[in-house]
Amino acid sequence: MHENIYQRIQENPRFKELVAKRGRFAWLLSAVILAAYFAFILLIAFNPGLLGIPLREGSATTWGIPLGVGIIILSFVLTGVYVQRANGEFDRITQEILKEAQQ
Repeated sequence: MHENIYQRIQENPRFKELVAKRGRFAWLLSAVILAAYFAFILLIAFNPGLLGIPLREGSATTWGIPLGVGIIILSFVLTGVYVQRANGEFDRITQEILKEAQQ
């Protein structure tokens, strides 16, 4: 019985659309964070002095620290964006596909 349900799910065009949509979204978010990391590394490689400039006169904190922390925060934010969409839109579509397959 389960094999029949699995086959109906895999043949469902909405399931194929869901898999494609979820994959595109994950790759988009991955590309954004990868671009941010590469930009940071390239900045370190080609203009390290810029990240070594203090935030203000006499400060021990340089521009590199908030930029690095910003990239880490961006990772958390993008993870939250994915989880929000996965728990909302993707889960709703998944439940609809499962209901259709069980009928």
